[in-house]
This record gives sequence, structure tokens and C-alpha cells, in this order.
Amino acid sequence: MSCSNAYAAEVQQPSSVNASCDLSAQAAPLYQAEQRIQYRQLSNGLQVRTLAVDGSSSVSIASQFDVGSRDEVKGQTGYAHLFEHMLFKGSKNAPGDSYTQTMSELSGQFNASTFFDFTNYYLTIPAPALELSLWLEADRFRYPALTATTVKNQQAAVLEEMATSIDNQPYVRKAMEFLLSQVEGTPYGHAVIGSVTDVKAATPASLNAFHQRFYRPDAMQLSLVGNIPKQTDTWIDNSFASWEQPSDKRQPLADLNINAKAVHGEIIDDRGPWPAVLLAWHTAGAGSEDAPALALLEAYLFQNKSSLIERTSLKDPDQLLTYSIPLQMQHHGVTNLVLVPRARTSLDTLTDNVEQLIASVTTKPIAAQQLCQLKQIWLDKRLTRLDNPSLMARTLSATQLRDSAAPLTGEWQRINTVTAADLQRISERYFSHKRVRLDLLPPWHIRAAKTILEWLPKGAADSLEESVM
Repeated sequence: MSCSNAYAAEVQQPSSVNASCDLSAQAAPLYQAEQRIQYRQLSNGLQVRTLAVDGSSSVSIASQFDVGSRDEVKGQTGYAHLFEHMLFKGSKNAPGDSYTQTMSELSGQFNASTFFDFTNYYLTIPAPALELSLWLEADRFRYPALTATTVKNQQAAVLEEMATSIDNQPYVRKAMEFLLSQVEGTPYGHAVIGSVTDVKAATPASLNAFHQRFYRPDAMQLSLVGNIPKQTDTWIDNSFASWEQPSDKRQPLADLNINAKAVHGEIIDDRGPWPAVLLAWHTAGAGSEDAPALALLEAYLFQNKSSLIERTSLKDPDQLLTYSIPLQMQHHGVTNLVLVPRARTSLDTLTDNVEQLIASVTTKPIAAQQLCQLKQIWLDKRLTRLDNPSLMARTLSATQLRDSAAPLTGEWQRINTVTAADLQRISERYFSHKRVRLDLLPPWHIRAAKTILEWLPKGAADSLEESVM
């Protein structure tokens, strides 16, 4: 029996622990914090949440806009990310580097990120600087200075980022394009960072049109966590209330309907140091009724330290390392897993091992104790956010519409209702015989040496591997 088969058999043994899983006491801090959140919506549609933290001397601000790469049209890929860069480079009343210089002088910490579905901006500043910070945020969101010089400079910055993180790394560009091709023609069919051609072609006029269309108050959630002075609502109104809501209605997107099936491809990169295999499965978006069970199943299979894939690495593993960060968009999801094999192990063996782990979930429900542990781990991660004002502010500014009245506990309530049967159903629906496999292959001489090692007796292959490592 292989190590993965052995563990799959082990984890499916019935548990003698009581099947009940009452985590209400552990979840209580989420409910208590949620009761302290002050929520209001301005007349222009902007949503505001504030959470006061006793004894705090600073305040974290997070602003999330419902705009990302999914909103880009052909010829303008990368605009959402490029525009994120632009908002740090001057606005109507704070030109040039005024924003970054002011924040640095205040010892503020600030950053931003862009994803398929959203762009968020976040900062932490001393509480006495809150009024000024809100004014600066509103000014750059409403009146960005899109000069030719600034656009040119930020195009160069984005292209440098693209080269460093994607094009200069083995396998990354081709692997990314392969995965994106699976959903070509959908809003999620191109990379967040965009193409070199489209980024170079951006102009102040085209970026200004992007801003006018997507940066609007009814697409924004503003959250503040920390020291919240009693004048905060007035400061927010002074900075944001006069921002007019456009007359056109925002058009909602629909969930992707992907006919997932087994796909096998390969890419060869002369810079590749060693073979690897990328496995991926099309799943569901954050708004799907399947999202809670998917989150627990992904953790059980690949993410947690006690996951099935990690347990197969405890003794004489077939892989050198594994890497998995699932992508969950609002209307689509992708579970992914990268495995790097031992010298004696083929990519086929690694793939078969993973298929066996998935089959172990599909064919038999996991034990009650294990399901409870998965929920406990999920809950623990959420509870850690309570101690991090910046993370908490970002969490609140990313609230789903259905959780407007329960921004901290809504998702937990759905997670808590997941059953072992749900995990079986999700495993069968999204994972069984539906994986996308991409072999990441180095130059021919490394592949040839690797093939020879696979044919050697296990002890000899392991000895050679250890001497090289």
C-alpha cells in the first residue's frame, strides 16, 4: 500500500469521539465584536463600517472598490492594477508624491492590492491624523491626477513588476496562460496584471474613462477599526458625502458555467530547475452555496498542516514539496496544487496519489471529529483577525452583500452547517475526474537524468538525491 493509500485508509476510520461539534463558545468573540460595529450607508450608496477598539492609539482604514480585472475590456487588460498604482501618485489637491510623503511623515503604513473582483486600499495611521487621512483618501479616489508623466512612470513600474514576478520566473507565464485559457472569453479569462501590450498602450484619457466608469461611491465599502473619535462620521461626510452617485445602474455578473473535464498539457522551460506538476480544478465562486464546503474540503485536502497531502509527507514522501493557494473569485473558483517530485518519483505517480486522496473523500464521509477540527481551524484563523485592526478593516470592507447585517459571522454560520455528506458531494461534483493537469518540464538533459533516476532502485535514487541536495 502506498503512503497516500495508507493514510487515506487511516483517516476514514470511524471516530469514537462524540459526533457533536459545538463551537459556539469559541465563536462568541466574533459575535461580540460584530455587535460593536457601527454601520451606515451614505445617500450616494457608499457603505461605512466602524469598529472602535478600546485603548488603541491608531486607526486602520480600508477602502474596497467593486472593480477588478474582470471589468476590463479587450485591449485594456491590466487597467485595474495600473490604476491602483496611479492612486499613489497625486490627486487634485495633493499633487505628486504628497500622499506618500504625508503618510510617511505621519509614520503611516499603507498599501493596496488588485484582484479579479476588487481593488482595495488600506492604511494605518495615528488617531490624530484621521481627519486628514480621510480627506486624502477621498481626494485621490475622486480626483486622481492622471498626467502623461505619471502614467508613463507607473507603466514602467508595472512592467518591471510583471518582469520580476512573472516573466523572469521559470514556468510562471506559460502556466498562467494555460490556466486562463480554460476560461477564455469570460471576465476571468485574462491575468490581473494584464498584458505588456495593453499596459504600454494605456493613456491618461483611457485611464480617466476607466476611473469615471468604475470608481463610484456605490461601488465602495469604507471601514475603520481602532481609535474612532466621536467626530468620525462628520469627517467621513465632509470628505465623501458630496461624491455624486452616477445615474447608470451597476450591472451584476453571473456565475461562470464551466463544463469541467480532465485536461492534460505540458510546457517546457529551459530555465526550469526540476520537473513539477500543476493540478487544478474548476470550482465555485464566493457567492455560491457550495463555497463553505469547498473551503473546508480544500483545507482538508491541501491547505492545513494536518491536510491529507501534508500527512503523506510525514514519512518517505513521493514529493519534495507542495504548494497550494486556491483562487476564489466572486463568480468562479480554482483549486490548485503544485507538486515537486522526488528523484525516484514520476509526475504520473504524484498525480495518481492526489487522485487517491480525492477518492478517499468521495467514497466515504470523513469522521465527525475531523470535520469538527476543520471548522475549528477555520474559526481560529478568523479569530486572529480580531487582534489585527488592519486585517479587520480589510475584512469589513470586503463584506458580501448577503452578509451586510453579519459581516463577521455570516460566513461562519454557513461554514458551521457543512456536513460530511456536503464534502462528499462537493468532492464528486468538482474534483472527481475533472482535474486540469499541466506538467512543468525543465530542459531535455534534466528530464533525461530524472527519467534514469526513476528507473533506479529506490535506495540508489535516494542516495543520489541526497548527495545532490
